[in-house]
Amino acid sequence: MKNWKHMLLSLTISVGLLASAAPALAAPQEETSIKVNDQAVEYTAGSPINNKGTTLVPLRSTLDAMDVKLKTAIDDTITVVVDGKTITLKNKLTRINGVTYAPIRIIGDATGYEVNWDAKTRTVLLVSKGTETAAQTGGRGFMWEVESNGNTVYLVGSMHLADDSFYPLREEFEEAFAEADYLGVELDVSKATDEAQQQLILDLGSYKDGSTLKDHISSETYAKLGEILKKNGLEPDVLDEFKPWVVENTLASLKTTPAGYEATAGVDLYFVQKAIERKIPVIELESYELQLNMFNNFSKELQEENLNATLENFDVLDDGMNQLAEMWKTGNDEQLLEFTNNYTDNEEYNKAMLVDRNIGMADKIDGYLKSDKKEEYFIVIGAAHYLGEHGIVKLLEDKGYSVERK
Repeated sequence: MKNWKHMLLSLTISVGLLASAAPALAAPQEETSIKVNDQAVEYTAGSPINNKGTTLVPLRSTLDAMDVKLKTAIDDTITVVVDGKTITLKNKLTRINGVTYAPIRIIGDATGYEVNWDAKTRTVLLVSKGTETAAQTGGRGFMWEVESNGNTVYLVGSMHLADDSFYPLREEFEEAFAEADYLGVELDVSKATDEAQQQLILDLGSYKDGSTLKDHISSETYAKLGEILKKNGLEPDVLDEFKPWVVENTLASLKTTPAGYEATAGVDLYFVQKAIERKIPVIELESYELQLNMFNNFSKELQEENLNATLENFDVLDDGMNQLAEMWKTGNDEQLLEFTNNYTDNEEYNKAMLVDRNIGMADKIDGYLKSDKKEEYFIVIGAAHYLGEHGIVKLLEDKGYSVERK
């Protein structure tokens, strides 16, 4: 299990921890620049900041540079005017020293811009759609269709961490979503920063008996962790209060940001934002409690083994994420199955991360298909949940459904 593929598959499986569970660390942040149609945005009040992989920008200055009029920004609701059309966005706003900040991807997508990330120069590039320089890359991704009793369920494999090269998505995704009555996700990631969720992480993931991390892992593992943290500008004991599963996910999320992959670019969050704009219900197939308790209930041995896998492969995560992204963009089923099968070498891990959760989600999808409402569901969950002997596709086929790859 100690290989980078196994570690990376966690990024396609569990959205909850990587979107919200990692504790905030005071690591030094490199400056991020913003360009609109190749013109650098000059900020006089506040500057773009990176918050756990999310690029936040001063709202008014950025909209001015995009030729978008800001009407109001109150209680996490943004109202803007684009080409005479009023658009309302729902997203968490951050206020720093009197300046209102918002995620650049959310406002860019909603106001008609393609949002791209140049990792080398740490620049967010906003390009008006339809211009000659607009990127038209995107990818095939993974989608299946199931029909029964007048109901239709589209099954979409997400990458919870992505970048702008994933977009625009192919038309089949957009067309299927446009007809959907519901969006189904593992977790509604737009709620990832709720105080209740953060408190749950602290309650489950930190030690309450006076002990610390180094009392629960070997001295060798603790020493390796300290070296990694120091190399990233952090104190070697900064995570001492947390259990190994929290430390593992914190390190993974810490490393994916320099690679250019962000939770705000994830396929599931992309559709959550669209569901908010369309005002259709977002239904959760799982819960934060389920995912967090799953990690917390791992044996002591498995928690340290997973942490060691992350430590030993920390320096190759960038290349691995690039390979995982290419797999998604080419929609390569064989490669996805190969990645998924990396779980099978540890029975405890495989059962918790895939087998049990797949059964629970497949049962919910079965309920949607048996409904007499004759509705359409657009389900977006981690790509690795679908294929293999215990995958959702086979579980649905075992229930008698015909599942068609799209």
